[in-house]
Amino acid sequence: MKPADTAMANAFVPGKVRLDPASQRLVEERARLLGPAYRLMYEEPLHFVRGEGVWLIDAAGRRYLDAYNNVASLGHCHPAVVEAIRRQVGMLATNTRYMHEAILTLAERLLATMPGELGHVMLTCTGSEANDLAWRIARGFTGATGIVVTETAYHGITDAVAQFSPSLGASVDLGRHVATVPAPGDPGAEGPGGFAEAVERAVAGLRRHGIRPAMLIVDTMFTSDGVRPGPDGFLAPAAEAIRRAGGIFVADEVQPGFARTGDHFWGFQRHGVVPDIVTMGKPMGNGHPVAGIAVRPQVVAEFGRTSRYFNTFGGNAVSCAAALAVLDAIEAQGLQENAARMGERLTARLRALSSRHPLLAAVRGAGLMIGVDIRSGGAPDKAAAARIVNGMREAGVLISSCGMHHNVLKVRPPLVIDAAGIDLFADALAHVLSTMEGDAR
Repeated sequence: MKPADTAMANAFVPGKVRLDPASQRLVEERARLLGPAYRLMYEEPLHFVRGEGVWLIDAAGRRYLDAYNNVASLGHCHPAVVEAIRRQVGMLATNTRYMHEAILTLAERLLATMPGELGHVMLTCTGSEANDLAWRIARGFTGATGIVVTETAYHGITDAVAQFSPSLGASVDLGRHVATVPAPGDPGAEGPGGFAEAVERAVAGLRRHGIRPAMLIVDTMFTSDGVRPGPDGFLAPAAEAIRRAGGIFVADEVQPGFARTGDHFWGFQRHGVVPDIVTMGKPMGNGHPVAGIAVRPQVVAEFGRTSRYFNTFGGNAVSCAAALAVLDAIEAQGLQENAARMGERLTARLRALSSRHPLLAAVRGAGLMIGVDIRSGGAPDKAAAARIVNGMREAGVLISSCGMHHNVLKVRPPLVIDAAGIDLFADALAHVLSTMEGDAR
């Protein structure tokens, strides 16, 4: 697979489609000013100038239903978050080496959503930084270096974290201290004890190379692996397996967290397991860069004794104000309950479509985190998934794809989506599928 295709199967490829002059100019300016490493989504890239709730509006005024970007999980430009940021940035914006009440209030609010064993919060700017910090703490606590992750996991882009983010592709090498396991439900991790047994095999493999395990880290909805909610409870035996081996269990909630699954506030809560560290980010500030970890006090004690943690922007007063406004909005607007209701509606609509369109091989998820397998003749069909994603973009609905074979539609609308938005999504997908089937005749 070419490096340009590894993380974004639906990336824009220069020269493949004819762009209007304004778009072509922007593409050329991006290449000149930003260099070659950036990617644009969709075969025909988009130029947005405004966001509003579930909508993104392009330069021509066309509105697109955003069913992909879970960063703005409360909807784009949520008024309460915008006002909280505006108010705080006009009053004080400084770092954690000065005392301020907001960071304490935020820590207390976050810990109140989690099991009592998690006693401390540490703040960063991004989920990548949060996972990097979790990795440093795991090394300090265990004295070990081995990491177990799933085969198509994505945990971030720092040098250390990229080494245990296989979904970045073959051009980004995994560390020799990293062992991969199949995602739940994939061959090698099937059955009630399959995932835990896969973790045990990975630990044994590390030890054969003289590497002691420090942590098992998983996105608790296995988002990049193709959205694998699995049966409730299957994560607990895997967490126990890594602990027996001397490591810790890290729940990466950067994508599933903050009420997205509907049934719980955090993905790990679906499994009756208490992580040693929980990492969070993306939706935490509804677009403002704020992230962090929650950690058991005994796990972070050695790190605190030997290291001085400081992050210039992590935990600043403005970021804390944004995160507090997000927590307030989730509670005040009943967004966890809405995620459950709208997730049920969307899943029902998708399953009804799958009964009429053979390409939709399986629908799975929890709340408003949904994956749809695209298969032809029982085999993953990456090309068909790409056609659907780009067809939906043409129809005014934004989604993406994920999974080892890039054949899983990844659907993550804002938590504020209503029944009309769900029906618009399902109707657009029905139209795209019917068009594809007509073209195939």
